Amino acid sequence: MKKLLLTVSFLLVTQLAFADRPFQAALTPDIAIVPKGDTVRGLSLNIWGENEVRGVSLGFVNGHVGQSRGFSWSYIGTYAEDYTGVIWGGFFAHTTGEVVGWQQGMVNISRGSMTGFQSGLVNWSDEMKGLQLGLVNYTKDLHGVQVGLANIATNNTWFTGLPSDLATGFPFVNWSF
Repeated sequence: MKKLLLTVSFLLVTQLAFADRPFQAALTPDIAIVPKGDTVRGLSLNIWGENEVRGVSLGFVNGHVGQSRGFSWSYIGTYAEDYTGVIWGGFFAHTTGEVVGWQQGMVNISRGSMTGFQSGLVNWSDEMKGLQLGLVNYTKDLHGVQVGLANIATNNTWFTGLPSDLATGFPFVNWSF
C-alpha cells in the first residue's frame, strides 16, 4: 500500500512539475487530469479519454486528436485523427487522417491515408499503402496487397493491368502496385 501511495504521489508531483503533462487518467474526456484536447507526453490511462498523445494509451475507449503517436491499446475501441505507431482497438479502430503503422481491431476503418498494416475481420480504407489482412478487405485506392476471403480495390480494373494489378474484387489475394 505504501508503494502504491508513493507511486501515485510521485505521478501527481511529476504532473504538476512538468508542463508537458506526462500522465493522464480519464473517466470521460471532460472528467480527466489533463483537459480534453491537450497533449499528453507519456502514459494515458482511460475509461474514455480524448487527447493528443505522444506515448502509451491504455483504456476502454481511446480518443486521439491531432497528431498522436505511440502505442494505443483499448478494450472497446480507438478513434484517432492522424496517428503514427500501433493502434490496437478491441472491437473497432477508426481513423480520419493519415495513419502510419499498424491498425488492428475487429473492424478497422481508415477514412484517410493508411500506410502500413491493417489486420482484423473487416478492413476498410480510402487509400491503402501496404497490407490488409482480414476476412473482408476494401479500399478505394490500393498500393499493396490484400489477403482475405473477399478483397476489393476499386482502383483496379478487371485483369487489364496484370501483373501489377489483379482485379477490382478477388478472393484470397488482390494487389496493385
